[in-house]
Amino acid sequence: MALKATIYKAAVNIADMDRNFFYDANLTLAQHPSETEQRMMLRLLAWICHANERLTFTRGLSAEDEPEIWLKNDHNGIELWVELGLPDEKRLKKACNQSRNVVLYAYGERAAKVWWSQVQNKVSQYSNLSVRYIDDELLTQLVSFGQRGMVLQATLQDGAIWLSDAQNNVEIHFHEWLDGGWKQAEL
Repeated sequence: MALKATIYKAAVNIADMDRNFFYDANLTLAQHPSETEQRMMLRLLAWICHANERLTFTRGLSAEDEPEIWLKNDHNGIELWVELGLPDEKRLKKACNQSRNVVLYAYGERAAKVWWSQVQNKVSQYSNLSVRYIDDELLTQLVSFGQRGMVLQATLQDGAIWLSDAQNNVEIHFHEWLDGGWKQAEL
């Protein structure tokens, strides 16, 4: 018998001061049996970073031809392709060819550094690709928010995300990977 996904509900109040965007979202996340809590919470955080009425989770791990999250336009074209992890260069090339903007959220410090050294020269040609990294310590803190029923407040401003619930709060900064290394990402 196949294992079933674990369902999480998240009520998220978003105040994106940089985009002057304020939004209340009620999201349903299905955690695939092979997906870690860290990855699921990073997926939620990535959604928060790009929040939009039309931004949707896809089938994710169950679909090789789709990203984790995407934003489609009125003509069914992909405006934003959000990927998680450390994909191979072919997948990033496909994403960059199919979407106006591609954002990759990388995690896993040791593996990420090795991965970047292997793909850096190949993916640097894609001008529509951004690579954001979250360090292991922040990712661990993010997992503390993971409840089957979450009520979260997210404020985004000047490249920082302040995430809180009734018990926890954390300030998150992504680092963007450039040719020479990391810099603080602008959301």
